[in-house]
Amino acid sequence: MKSIHFLLLAALLLMTLAISAQPKAPAWVNKVGARKFSFKRNNLLVNQYGAVNDGKTLATIAIQKAIDECAKKGGGVVSFSPGKYLTGSLFIKSGVNLLIGKGVELLGSQDIKDYPEIDTRVAGIEMKWPAALINILKENKASISGEGLINAQGKPFWDYYWNLRKDYDAKGLRWIVDYDAKRPRTILVESAKDIIIKDVTIQQAGFWTVQLLYSSYVTVDHITIKNNVDGHGPSMDGIDVDSSLWTLIQNCDIDCNDDNFCLKAGRDWDGLRVNRSTEYVVIRNCVARKGAGLLTLGSETSGSIRHIWATDLVGYGTGNAINIKSAKTRGGTVEDVYFGNITMHGVGNVIQINPNWNPAYSYSTLPAGYNPDSIPPHWTKLLHRVEPESKGIPTFQNINVFNVTATNAKKAINAIGVNGTILRDFKLTNLKIAAATAGSIDFAENWTFDRVEIAAADGSSLKVTNSTNVKP
Repeated sequence: MKSIHFLLLAALLLMTLAISAQPKAPAWVNKVGARKFSFKRNNLLVNQYGAVNDGKTLATIAIQKAIDECAKKGGGVVSFSPGKYLTGSLFIKSGVNLLIGKGVELLGSQDIKDYPEIDTRVAGIEMKWPAALINILKENKASISGEGLINAQGKPFWDYYWNLRKDYDAKGLRWIVDYDAKRPRTILVESAKDIIIKDVTIQQAGFWTVQLLYSSYVTVDHITIKNNVDGHGPSMDGIDVDSSLWTLIQNCDIDCNDDNFCLKAGRDWDGLRVNRSTEYVVIRNCVARKGAGLLTLGSETSGSIRHIWATDLVGYGTGNAINIKSAKTRGGTVEDVYFGNITMHGVGNVIQINPNWNPAYSYSTLPAGYNPDSIPPHWTKLLHRVEPESKGIPTFQNINVFNVTATNAKKAINAIGVNGTILRDFKLTNLKIAAATAGSIDFAENWTFDRVEIAAADGSSLKVTNSTNVKP
């Protein structure tokens, strides 16, 4: 009986310690997401406008007619009879809920001509790029919902990228291939307010799956992303919050081949010109499966990323738990980040910090033989030097990581600052990590470690270099 009492007391003590490691949520956490609104009772069926549910007949025009008519009536619901609908870009209007119900499958066209080019931003650069499969542009109080499937059918776009990549790599153009290989996103919310994306399942994105750009008060709730169906495509981010504010992401499950939940704010000279931040973002109660990062901040940091609350997250085979990355031409500040109550299984790096990420992609140089006066505008933007150079140096500071359990990790911490970018004021509390190796911290300042346990299979301890007041 005494042993049982002792075990109960020990368990209670561990719970108390874990609770004590939980920082108090700031007041702004309760203000994120779409504000309350309702849809009118109008219910328009796309089939009544000529949409055929055979999965072969292009239904773009018919579906768009239903959306436009619904908007003219003051809003409401646009829905589908069960079946498969082949479509190119759709544009949802204010007051409209596109309801993709159970038994409905939207099939993305595999012809890039069905995605008209628009002025937008991709990977931190404003440029012409194909519209997404489903777009909410400069609209308010709109929604995408339902228990159906959005099948982007992106595999041909993956193949297009890899073929172009081989050609561009050989020409010294790795830095621009991602911009020249134009592929459709699946959902784009741009310059919009009070938007809800809820319950849908998405698979096989041709490029980024959900991008929230220049928007505010957006809720993404209970969506499932299955991008690794029938292969592993390039740049298939799950959810990208891009220079947007007051965003709520919750109850989501993402399996992709790049960053799972990613926060961005512009790249290099063009991102510094636009100078729009990502702030006040809550990510909670979510799962990340395959992918590059359970939570990735960057590499597009130019407009700054701050005030982030990411809690109660689980990762299975995810490349990194928290991944903060940038480059010496990005600039901007990543700060006031809270990442906690995390469980990771089979992660690569638990904490990955790199302000000099992927130089072959991050730094642009025009090879010999190209005339700078006759290259595309987006090439010129990427080649535009940031001056003075100091403006391009990013800052990472005030990062809080708490209540993390990681098993079967490759490395516990890989925090590699550079001379000029100091990784400043990191607070690690109640971390229990089992990894192949402990890792290292370089160019850091003022890191605190409270109840941080790293069990390294190779017997190593954290290596700390070029740092001040960093004592694991």
